[in-house]
Amino acid sequence: MPALNRRKFLGTSASGLGLLGLSGAMPAWARGADILAGNARKGLDEVAGPNIDLTVARSAFATGNRRGGAIAVNGTIPGPLLRLQEGTTVRLNVHNQLEEDTSIHWHGLLVPFQLDGVPGVSFPGVKPGETFTAEFPVRQAGTYWWHSHSGLQEQAGHYGAIVVDPAGPDPVRADREYIVVLSEFSDMSPHTIFDKLKKGEGYFNYNQNTWTDDYPLSGGDRRMWARMRMMPTDILDVSSAAYTYLLNGHGPLDNLEYLFRPGERVRLRFINAGAMTFFNIRIPGLPMTVVQADGKDVEPVEVDEFQIGVAETYDVVVTPGEQQAYTLVAESMDRSGMGIATLASTPGARAAIPPLRDPPLLTMADMGMSGMDHGSGGDAGKTGMDHSSGGDMAGMDHGSSGDSDMAGMAGMAGGMQMRDISRLPPDVKVGPGLDMVSMNPVDRMGDPGIGLADVPHRTLDYRKLRSLTPHREGRTPSRRMEIHLTGNMERYMWSFDGKKFSAVSDEPIRFAYNERVRVKLINDTMMAHPIHLHGHFFELVNGAPADRQPLKHTVILQPGGSAQFDLTADEPGDWAFHCHLLYHMHAGMFQIVTVANPDGSEA
Repeated sequence: MPALNRRKFLGTSASGLGLLGLSGAMPAWARGADILAGNARKGLDEVAGPNIDLTVARSAFATGNRRGGAIAVNGTIPGPLLRLQEGTTVRLNVHNQLEEDTSIHWHGLLVPFQLDGVPGVSFPGVKPGETFTAEFPVRQAGTYWWHSHSGLQEQAGHYGAIVVDPAGPDPVRADREYIVVLSEFSDMSPHTIFDKLKKGEGYFNYNQNTWTDDYPLSGGDRRMWARMRMMPTDILDVSSAAYTYLLNGHGPLDNLEYLFRPGERVRLRFINAGAMTFFNIRIPGLPMTVVQADGKDVEPVEVDEFQIGVAETYDVVVTPGEQQAYTLVAESMDRSGMGIATLASTPGARAAIPPLRDPPLLTMADMGMSGMDHGSGGDAGKTGMDHSSGGDMAGMDHGSSGDSDMAGMAGMAGGMQMRDISRLPPDVKVGPGLDMVSMNPVDRMGDPGIGLADVPHRTLDYRKLRSLTPHREGRTPSRRMEIHLTGNMERYMWSFDGKKFSAVSDEPIRFAYNERVRVKLINDTMMAHPIHLHGHFFELVNGAPADRQPLKHTVILQPGGSAQFDLTADEPGDWAFHCHLLYHMHAGMFQIVTVANPDGSEA
């Protein structure tokens, strides 16, 4: 397939950007048009073979007490599991029966950039009534997924799983396996959700502190948070107030079962296909051994709970004992709700469902103040800035803040500039889209995720991941790059380096072909962001030996912290690079990465 000229292609029409979800027209059903009478089926079928058809169509969906418009692929939510074989060639035919353009991105699969499925970047999208065919060799094995990259269709049900079986023996031994696709459903149009977030970023936060709550916050703590006009419970933008959490399309009341025989090794392939939700995964009474991350095999790590960010995948192996049943819990990171399934030895067997845990509270580290406080650091220890003034907390009245250890933190923060732009490199744009600069953005790869630092059992963090086999790549990076994750939470503006992606950009992030670069991401916001690079795997710089750094396609940036990865830019073309929180991408946290051809020319 001939290469496409990026400038010519990106400038073709405004509709390309609309398909990226940045300026597109609202679909008919979101404007109040009648939805189809039939409901999409819950659960996923399996499709395989060299020629696979995927039909995207408008539907409706119901779970619990929620019913609304949806987008189903082949009649189900999630869409079908694509079962592929490493070393073969697959032909995927995407048939669009919607009244709007659509697309499918093969998340984590290494494909030519023209087939990557991002309208406005790598192809023009699939028009209503048309078919797009992606044919490519399957170059890898592992657990991946697919989803729309058009508008906000992903939120409406346009996603599914991919499993690629290895050409040779699988290093993971299991007697049976199950797919666990984590997602959400809302009876609200995704455009309505986004509008509400723009009008009030805490709209869906029902965990806000009140006069009658029992959070471990003293009077001084509460006065400090009130003065800063911030919430220590601002964990997720969208909560169970809008969402029902799904496992394979099944809500918590749907009695989803995974059967087992005692003593079997059961492989669970977890895929976070949610739009906005980080999930905490645990199976009370049953340890989990993590064997794969983002489709790449890792040295086994036994844990009792792990946090999975949007767009990540983790494979675990469990060995159920003689207990009749075990409850699989996928609790949202803000602990406002959960998805539920049961590992059952016989149909209908059930185990106790644990109650929702207390909502977590943000900390000093989440403000980018790790290592700057040595006397407190409790869960209520986050300080922040006054969003009404955009910066300096100096001059705040701390006379009543002696009620708790928070007082020391508030006093310390009170003398600091929380939007100290002198800490930023010159290429970061300073403006209303940047309301905070992390004061001490330390590497937080050893953090298990918001709310899990103090649980009494074993958790997973990136520092525990090691590649199962050595990498072929052994070069030292030839240059370094720094990218800042920026935003203004109150205005719901999100960006890289202070620049919102809202128009055709002629300033992509550029790499030479086969260049080896160490990229440092700095999170200047108080939210966790899953950052995904299309077309490549990168190596997390997590303390592992250079040849055992784990390969991933998505990395979670903890609030106020940093992370580094080594990238070998060996896939020519134009690739999307973005936050995988759907509404953050929609609001502008998106960029294009351009990798030159081997001859040095632009793709």
